[in-house]
Amino acid sequence: MSVKIEIENVTKTFSVKRGKGTTPEEFTAVSNVNLDIKTGEFMVLVGPSGCGKSTLLDLLSGLTTPTTGSIKLDGKLVTGPALDRGIVFQQYALFPWLSALGNVTFGLEEKGYSKNEQIRIAKEYIALVGLEGFEDRYPHELSGGMKQRIAIARSLAYNPEVLLMDEPFAALDAQTRETLQSELLRIWKKTGKTILFITHGIDEAVYLGQRVAVMTSRPGRIKEIIDISLNALQSEQDIRSLPEFGTYRQRIWSLLHSEVDKAQKLEKQII
Repeated sequence: MSVKIEIENVTKTFSVKRGKGTTPEEFTAVSNVNLDIKTGEFMVLVGPSGCGKSTLLDLLSGLTTPTTGSIKLDGKLVTGPALDRGIVFQQYALFPWLSALGNVTFGLEEKGYSKNEQIRIAKEYIALVGLEGFEDRYPHELSGGMKQRIAIARSLAYNPEVLLMDEPFAALDAQTRETLQSELLRIWKKTGKTILFITHGIDEAVYLGQRVAVMTSRPGRIKEIIDISLNALQSEQDIRSLPEFGTYRQRIWSLLHSEVDKAQKLEKQII
């Protein structure tokens, strides 16, 4: 399997002020991160709060650039945002004045599609996320889970090479979250997209990921990468109930436990 994303020795620093009139200090969000993500892989990134997970996603999306190091997609340097990367955020980021169909078609004209093609593509992806028949609904008429499905459909409609997901299910109730986790695996299997999924949840990481990359506390580094041999799509039962699931969960928690303690101590120092 070929490598889709190469993150090589990436460090990102910011200049921040503690208060008005103070001298700016250098803040390192992530330090010397190295990570390869394979074509068609579902990679999950997990770590304590403030470890730089979202910073890394911003770097991958091209919204910001590394201080040192490089990020490559299909061997080409990432230098800014592009339609080869779709992004799904924790907040749905839908346009409230557009219908579900309008939200998904928004921007497709930039790819050269005619109006009829835009509508056809949007309906295809709305059906893919299980919302056929809801094309004319506006965001305020949709539940949280339905809004996130539309956000996923919008990102997929561009046909990106990579789907970047920043805690997309964090704001949902537990039942909806588990339903969408299963739906996302089905969509991933059908589309073959390369997915990088960021989460705080260990259970979510084990359920979704083919591999789980565990990050250290700030400045974030890759502490260890765990291969997950479970397959939720092919299992005849919920893999969350399997002993192996608990083993993976405990292993990841043991890696995270000391990092969470460090992160909490850092927060107290800042306060």
